[in-house]
Amino acid sequence: MDQLVESLRNTPVIQKGEYHYFVHPISDGVPMLEPSLLREVVIKIIRKADLEDVDKIVTPQAMGIHISTAVSLMTDIPLVVIRKRQYGLEGEVALSQVTGYSESEMYVNDVKPGDRVLVLDDVLSTGGTLKAITGALDEVGAEVVDVVAVIKKEGGENELEGTDYEAKTLVNIRMDGDEVVIVDEQGDG
Repeated sequence: MDQLVESLRNTPVIQKGEYHYFVHPISDGVPMLEPSLLREVVIKIIRKADLEDVDKIVTPQAMGIHISTAVSLMTDIPLVVIRKRQYGLEGEVALSQVTGYSESEMYVNDVKPGDRVLVLDDVLSTGGTLKAITGALDEVGAEVVDVVAVIKKEGGENELEGTDYEAKTLVNIRMDGDEVVIVDEQGDG
């Protein structure tokens, strides 16, 4: 049984203004994240992502952390978290994250020119976060080997289109009012 797909079919949806927002353990940590679901997601990421010669996993704070930590533990690839706090460390790069419902500054540390990285996130909705991250990694001189998002929410603008990057996903969904509809159980890529 595909727990990820089944859990998405039964996930609650809330409305924030005009935006329908699904509440899911992978993307929100609510409701409770069962270890078996996280394990399934991690195995699917490892199978789908190009991990050959990847030096670092790069993920944005906050909801990419648990997924990326689990992938790091299973692959022995070090993890870099893009933080919402500026530390002022040497080589720190700022980026502007714009999503369908928020805008904020984020900061990349510990990524050097020539590093081969996997960018990993929980949800691809507008592509704004992933576009900002890949742009900042390009600025640093890192090589983005692959980009993976667990869930792709279709129906909005995908800012990654027209860039050099395409995100692989594990499952694609769309919102139909207050219902999550599974578009593709295998995702993209």
